[in-house]
Amino acid sequence: MDTEEPAKSEPDPTRALELLWSGRLPKPARGPDRGLTLVQITTAAAATAEADGLDALSMRKVAARLGVGVASLYTYVPGRSALLALMLDTFIADAPLPHTVPGTWRAQIEVWARADWASFRSRPWLLRLATVRPLLGPNLLRWYESALRVLARTPLTTAERVAAVETIDGYVHGSARAAVDSAGADAAWEAAHVRFVNSVVDFDQYPLWAEAAVGGHLGDHEAHFEFGLRRILDGIEAHIERSAGPAGPDAAADPAG
Repeated sequence: MDTEEPAKSEPDPTRALELLWSGRLPKPARGPDRGLTLVQITTAAAATAEADGLDALSMRKVAARLGVGVASLYTYVPGRSALLALMLDTFIADAPLPHTVPGTWRAQIEVWARADWASFRSRPWLLRLATVRPLLGPNLLRWYESALRVLARTPLTTAERVAAVETIDGYVHGSARAAVDSAGADAAWEAAHVRFVNSVVDFDQYPLWAEAAVGGHLGDHEAHFEFGLRRILDGIEAHIERSAGPAGPDAAADPAG
């Protein structure tokens, strides 16, 4: 009988981590080998998440998309948690490494932050995966090492580099979440909301808010993101300049060459 992993289960992550780090799917311990590949499984899972949303993603739906029974899929992937981890780490594998982007540390961070923000907006399921305790797979670790390398040539300490990466990453996630939530709002609900507010608010009492609303600034998520990103980087840059010695803010050597 087909069964699903309980939604509230908290499985030991060891099997999922072994699958992530092995880089290959195990041969089925029982039943026929369906010849599935990691790419086939993660592609089917991503297509299911795109079509139905992450909450609706199940082993059964992915198995149906692959044309196999759910029991067969379980012989390759131990459960939904492992499947989600595989999806995230596989997607990260295609992301450009921040330190390989030409330019200054600031230019490299801007490229990384904008690319992530765009990816999260176009793939809300990916945003969910990236913000809910992701397992540390090889591609996620590779990306994180690269992000730290961007700041390794500055006077920032190890703790400050980590704090900077986490601050930027958290900001990108939060800004993308606001944009995704706004885009997903029901049009009829939004129209009713606007009509009601217009009927009860005396805009003369709130001239600054009215100016922002009329100018279209309240819902301009891309402009909000760009402003916030630049101000965060301004702050990091100012701290780097204060910490720099006579040789300047880029004096530290890149430990990887």
